[in-house]
Amino acid sequence: MNVYESIIQGLNEAVEYEKGNVKARTAKCTVTPVPDLTSAEIKDIRLSFGMTQATFAEAIGVSVKTVEAWEAGTNKPIGIARRFLSVIKTDPEIFTKTNIVTA
Repeated sequence: MNVYESIIQGLNEAVEYEKGNVKARTAKCTVTPVPDLTSAEIKDIRLSFGMTQATFAEAIGVSVKTVEAWEAGTNKPIGIARRFLSVIKTDPEIFTKTNIVTA
């Protein structure tokens, strides 16, 4: 099946779904809320890896000033940064598993 045929098939399936002739496949999942982290928790996460602020910043893809501000409580991480910090807190091997940091 080429791209055109695939698009037409998808559109036809959408029309049939809208008419009530077919049921859509669904999957239910629960997403854990993004946790808030205190400045002390962020520092503890960094120290658990034995990293300097500079190394930690490089590993998670932010500036050193950002890590400094998080740890000082001047700024708080938002969105993806909070999610990633919670992931690395939960999985201490994440940096090595993903080849972000090599020994």
